[in-house]
Amino acid sequence: MTAPLHLGVRAHDFGRLPLPELTAKLSRYCFSHIQFAVHKSFPESVPALTALSPGTAAYFGEAFRQAGVRITVLGCYVNIADPDPAKRQLALNAFSTHLRLARDFGASLVGTETGSVGNGYTPENFTEEAFQQVVVSVQAMVAEAERFGVTVGIEAGINHPLHTAQLAHRLLTLIPSNNLQIILDCANLMTGDNYRQQDAVIGEALELLGDRIAVLHLKDFTVNDGQIGIVPVGQGLLHFAPLLHYMKYKRPHIQGILESTPEDYMQSSIDFLQRLYDEV
Repeated sequence: MTAPLHLGVRAHDFGRLPLPELTAKLSRYCFSHIQFAVHKSFPESVPALTALSPGTAAYFGEAFRQAGVRITVLGCYVNIADPDPAKRQLALNAFSTHLRLARDFGASLVGTETGSVGNGYTPENFTEEAFQQVVVSVQAMVAEAERFGVTVGIEAGINHPLHTAQLAHRLLTLIPSNNLQIILDCANLMTGDNYRQQDAVIGEALELLGDRIAVLHLKDFTVNDGQIGIVPVGQGLLHFAPLLHYMKYKRPHIQGILESTPEDYMQSSIDFLQRLYDEV
């Protein structure tokens, strides 16, 4: 008997809702787990990222636990590649706060992307120097994660210093700690140039990152005038079959998180993924 598909969602994809409404929606769509970025869903509870208290963590952690929902990824999306050392340190401090409180939330993994050395797209993100800055930041994050017995989840993104599966693999090689894992979002690896070869891109990512993938983001994309645009899952061009095959046979019970799918499309996206999962 094959393992079931474990689907979750980013909590803030429902917008900012009172906590009882949010847990009711998670239950309605049968989501077993979430990615939870407190400052995105409940900004009034987080005046500053470093102001998170054990009480805040316990409050939300207990509410989700009672609703039967696990926090798979505690989201703390900060810019760990900021060229300003003071701003970069603030970002690392915020991430450390989340690592320290992860267990109070009932989470074991804190996730982020690598950010940018400039505002938005900049060629400077593709330099060796930018990658090395990420390595230094992630080394500090992982050392802190080891102290608390939790995991750092790093997500690659096409306009970030960590923009390919090869670079993510290199990062894992340079920091061999098991407290460092990958959040794989294959839509984040697509460009106007490579999306027609996406089977090779996805296959390489799964092969290179293998058992160091902690969770998958399930997101879809389309291309307009050579530019990638994000669309609801099942409405775009991403080939989900190899990802679902990996989830079903290579890493049974691994969790997938639906991303950037508005509620109007949520049920059809869930049905699309489940149908494909059953077929692969």
